Parts: sequence; C-alpha cells; structure tokens
Amino acid sequence: MIKHTYILEDLPEVATFILNNVETKSVLFYGAMGVGKTTLIKALAQKLQVKDTISSPTFSIVNEYEAADDLLYHFDFYRIENEEEALDIGVEEYFDSGKWVFVEWPERIATILPEKADRIYLSNNKNGSRTLKINPN
Repeated sequence: MIKHTYILEDLPEVATFILNNVETKSVLFYGAMGVGKTTLIKALAQKLQVKDTISSPTFSIVNEYEAADDLLYHFDFYRIENEEEALDIGVEEYFDSGKWVFVEWPERIATILPEKADRIYLSNNKNGSRTLKINPN
C-alpha cells in the first residue's frame, strides 16, 4: 500500500503521483462524504487532458469525457438503490472497455467490481490535510 498526505494546493502533483502509481485504468475511490473524491478526480482529469468541466455524476450516475487519445468514465454510485441499477446501465462494459474508469462509492456495487482495479482510500486529517492510500491492483 502506498500512502501520501497532501493539501488541496498540492492536487496537481497528487494527481501525477496517482497516475504514476496505479496499475490499471479502473480506479475506485473510497472515503466519507466531503473527503474530496470529486475534487481529486477533477485534478486527475486535468492531468489526462480532459478539456470539459468535470462535475459529479451524482444524478446521471456516469459522465463521459474525452481525454488525450482516450476516454474517461466517471461514475458516482451514491444514489443507486441496488447493484441491478448499475448492471442496467452496462457498468460491466465500461469496466471492460480499456478506458479510464473512475468510480465514487464503489462499495455500493461491491460484488460487480472488476477484479483488477486500483483502490484509493481518502481521509481527512485534523490539520486540514488529506491522506490517500493506494492499494494497487
């Protein structure tokens, strides 16, 4: 497991750190509400040269973005009622696409997550910094 503590001003460097340390293009983001999952994903998308404005797909469940010579699928499963909803939108095809797939609230679809995925655990620290732990594939 790789551990890194950072402040919000460090996000561009943190995004580079993550992209250099993940082993797959499927990245699962774990952490409490308000820990900064979407904010971190925005920084990662910038590093992947996404030109569009990144927003949380809380209501749409998935947003698709064009990255440099690639695609990025950003999921937020916070509001789904059950895993069947994720299957209905074809989540397995997204995981198998070979494209970047960033998932917020992956614990909501625990039994259908890909075997090979990197897991990032985020937490807030008392001093205002955040700590991330990357559990590589």
